[in-house]
Amino acid sequence: MKHHARLSVATAVGWLLLTMLLGSAGLLAAQTPLPPAPPDGLPPLRREAHPPALAPVVVPTDTLVRVGSCPGARVRVSAVLFVGNNRTRERTLRAELDFHEGDSLTVADLATRLEANRRRLYNLQLFHTVLAQGSCGGTGQLTVLFSMQERWYILPSPILSLGEDFNRWRTRLDRWQRIDYGLHLVDANFRGRAEQLTANIQLGFNRKYELFYEAPGLGRRRRIGVGLAISYYQSRNLDYNTFFDRLRSLSDAETDAFPIQRFYVSSGLRLRHTVQLASAFDVSYHREQISNLIGQLNPDYLLGLAQRAYLDASFVTTNNQRNTFAYPLTGQFFQAGLNFRQFVGAERSPAYATVRLRYARYLSLGHGFYYAGGLSAQTRLFAPSLAYADARSFGYDALVRGYDIYVVEGRSYALVQQGLSLRAWAPPPLALPFIHNPKVGTLPLAVYLNAFADAGVAGGSVGRYQSPTNQLPGQLLASVGLGLHLVTYYDRVFCVELTRTLTVYTSTGVFFRTAFPI
Repeated sequence: MKHHARLSVATAVGWLLLTMLLGSAGLLAAQTPLPPAPPDGLPPLRREAHPPALAPVVVPTDTLVRVGSCPGARVRVSAVLFVGNNRTRERTLRAELDFHEGDSLTVADLATRLEANRRRLYNLQLFHTVLAQGSCGGTGQLTVLFSMQERWYILPSPILSLGEDFNRWRTRLDRWQRIDYGLHLVDANFRGRAEQLTANIQLGFNRKYELFYEAPGLGRRRRIGVGLAISYYQSRNLDYNTFFDRLRSLSDAETDAFPIQRFYVSSGLRLRHTVQLASAFDVSYHREQISNLIGQLNPDYLLGLAQRAYLDASFVTTNNQRNTFAYPLTGQFFQAGLNFRQFVGAERSPAYATVRLRYARYLSLGHGFYYAGGLSAQTRLFAPSLAYADARSFGYDALVRGYDIYVVEGRSYALVQQGLSLRAWAPPPLALPFIHNPKVGTLPLAVYLNAFADAGVAGGSVGRYQSPTNQLPGQLLASVGLGLHLVTYYDRVFCVELTRTLTVYTSTGVFFRTAFPI
């Protein structure tokens, strides 16, 4: 169901409360500055058995690069050193750099070159902070030191969510039986190689068993990696149709059958240049089955089938040049994806392809103001008709903000988003007096005020009957709003937005999100 795509209540609210509590305590403590650079080079830092912990930051800036004077127009790199990577392997870090020992660098561009490489290391999303220092000392050759503070990598999160919409849930006599619970476990730096291992075990009203392994790069150069996944999902309820542009689910959950069961297994290759430029090719097998009741209520949910199986082949390439991935302020992002779905079995639906494009640009306007603009588009090709489960447009992965409670069926969509942000409050990292672990003992915070405008249209024939009660397909949707964004460590972003929709269903509402919207 649509609400299952959101973060669980316990996870999102728990992170927000933790941030607020730690922030309140941190305001009473001394602020922790970055360790000063030695006046004439790097050797003092290198000799320390336990280098000082770096303070975490959010949305890093160029001030985290320090370069000493070097003679001449070019300088040779004599050594590249890493400090603070206790678990992360040095080979993983070196694969991100665009220079190595023995290379010759232009002195005039040295600070810019080090900043670009520092951002690559930071955007591995393995560290709270990465500091780059360069010095020629008395040898005339360049020594580069990257100092970093590692995060906690094994992050368990409880799953505690409602099995259906809250307003409907609270009126039911059996509401306490309609709760999902379980554990979401992530190791974000498995084996110290920036590999990610994820497990989900969810019990209760809806059941989910999942295991994912992502190795972005293997070997010395880390240019080729793999991805593996297996998932099994069962639900006691299902959004089986759309009426008045809203999802319609069962009024009473089925007790003797599962309205939907899904299984898939996937494997793929990762073609990776750096953390900023990578491509993924995946092949997966899927099997889906609906109950007899769902087939009666909406025969087009699977185009007249009670179960189906299909193969997906997808290729996605990403060029992510944003200054920081969690809350970007400068740079640009481009992603293109192509997916081909071939149904198998005696009874099968027609094959189709999906093309997706996304582009975003981020600019610093000065005086603490930043602009973000994004364009997203999608279309499905070839199949004369699409099942209800395959005709999703707005309201799922793409959204015109403010129309959160609505969904749109269609073959294609286009979406434009713009935002203007002001850095309202960004104090130095706050030291927490009661926590001495450097991975969590210093709290970075940044608060942004945001004004935004969205516009988009979705539609196109899906080759079958659609309810005339739905007004949004083919209509221009537009909204404006104001937001308050809180950015803190572990890439956590919390957004509260006051939004006014301007077309079709005009209304004003407050929405909570846990990701940067553009």
